[in-house]
Amino acid sequence: MKTVTTVVASLLGLMFIVFGLNFWLQFAPVPMPPEGHPATAFLGAMFGSGYLATVKAIEVLGGVALLIPRFRRLGIILIAAVVFNIATFHVAFFGWGSLLDAKVLFAIIATLFLVRVHSLCSCLAGCGTCNPEGTGCCNSGSCCSTESSGSSCCSSEKTESKGGCCGGH
Repeated sequence: MKTVTTVVASLLGLMFIVFGLNFWLQFAPVPMPPEGHPATAFLGAMFGSGYLATVKAIEVLGGVALLIPRFRRLGIILIAAVVFNIATFHVAFFGWGSLLDAKVLFAIIATLFLVRVHSLCSCLAGCGTCNPEGTGCCNSGSCCSTESSGSSCCSSEKTESKGGCCGGH
């Protein structure tokens, strides 16, 4: 499972690095909606205001973070926010069927997979403890509960060596 997670995180990270850098370097053409379409006006406003540059910077930073295991959780959080907005944009302007576009579908599935594998929902809610491998959190009902295996994220041994995921570590 660790290999699959690494491959998915790497592909998703590279995808967002490439699309993010393409904004500034323009090495690949970007299809635009037809003139007069509401999506064209929306994208024009995002571009003209500088907001799109911020989103593209987050894409690149999130993509790089996904490639580095130590920062993968941060990358998932950054990319999940971008993927949510991409999905919302597609549904709002082009309908539910637009989510079946290969790039959009991969981004959604890969992000949900990484969120699940890293158990970010319980970590972010502050109600999980790090698992013994240090790759995610376990639902234990209490962030700082001590388990017989000593794998609590609040134990000083695991917090220092694994980075922890609860209690602000």
